[in-house]
Amino acid sequence: MTDTIEPIDPALPKVELHLHLEGAAPPAFIRGLAQEKKIDIDGIFDAQGHYAYRDFPHFLKVYEAACTTLQTPEDFHRLTLAVLEQSARDGVIYTEAFLSPDFCGRGDLTAWREYLHAITEAAVQAEKTMGITMRGVVTCIRHFGPQKARATARCAAETAGEFLTGFGIAGDENAGHPRDFAYAFDMAREAGLQLTAHAGEWGGPQSVRDTLTHLRVERIGHGVRAIEDPALLDELAENGTVLEVCPGSNVALGLYPSLKAHPVARLRERGVTITLSTDDPPFFHTTNTYEYAALARAFGWTEADFRAINADAARAAFCDEETRQRLLTRLKSD
Repeated sequence: MTDTIEPIDPALPKVELHLHLEGAAPPAFIRGLAQEKKIDIDGIFDAQGHYAYRDFPHFLKVYEAACTTLQTPEDFHRLTLAVLEQSARDGVIYTEAFLSPDFCGRGDLTAWREYLHAITEAAVQAEKTMGITMRGVVTCIRHFGPQKARATARCAAETAGEFLTGFGIAGDENAGHPRDFAYAFDMAREAGLQLTAHAGEWGGPQSVRDTLTHLRVERIGHGVRAIEDPALLDELAENGTVLEVCPGSNVALGLYPSLKAHPVARLRERGVTITLSTDDPPFFHTTNTYEYAALARAFGWTEADFRAINADAARAAFCDEETRQRLLTRLKSD
């Protein structure tokens, strides 16, 4: 996708709400860690050194294999800086990264605190040196099951604060039912965390309905299959439910045959609040700069459209009001 697209001005300020920290790891970074630790992960790359997968289930396996190289808090400190450097280069002024205790200390609360401290330190450093603000959203892995989700929610509840502001769920949408994870989401909600959940990508529009009913989230990760249900679109628009849309990801994984066929513009035209993100950018051969250029070409969106979308993202961000107002000011003035 990126090879034929002229990037737009990377200085256009952007707010990204759907970014998996491990999924944003550059392949060279993961290969370097594997060499340092003598871990054999050669099978997850193609001849050009990019991540290689056949379909969404295989993508999950490659993703988890790449994560085996991330074994210490220092690894995640380095990863966070590498990811935020790329985001800042693309004009991102605020990002929310999905963090999983399953990959940071194997769900152990004491270990998770150490990993979170390392990630937070890197985020503070990046804000000072790169001008990008980061917040963390703890994410349970759906196909790991409800019991592990409860342990993840406990980690989130015990470490909620200024940096860790949200809770969500990712992974295989076809594993279990949203109601199976209601306890974990209730625990996170009681801790004051804001809520999001992946749905409406592989599970269809009913998965969005079920997620809203049983998990009572404020935002939906992806949610694009809602376009297939006009009544659901009306409900999303009326209730102000925000969709974290990742067009390049959806196309790369084969959900839609092209960006032109993607429903992001139709969702917006129907009054649904959409935001734009890259999901797992190196896996999908994209960046924020390329994503915006592609959307401008596909739908004729102008800088005014992108500024409006990013203002919506700032208003939907899981951050304190002081940070939100600072973001809105930068979006208007930068």
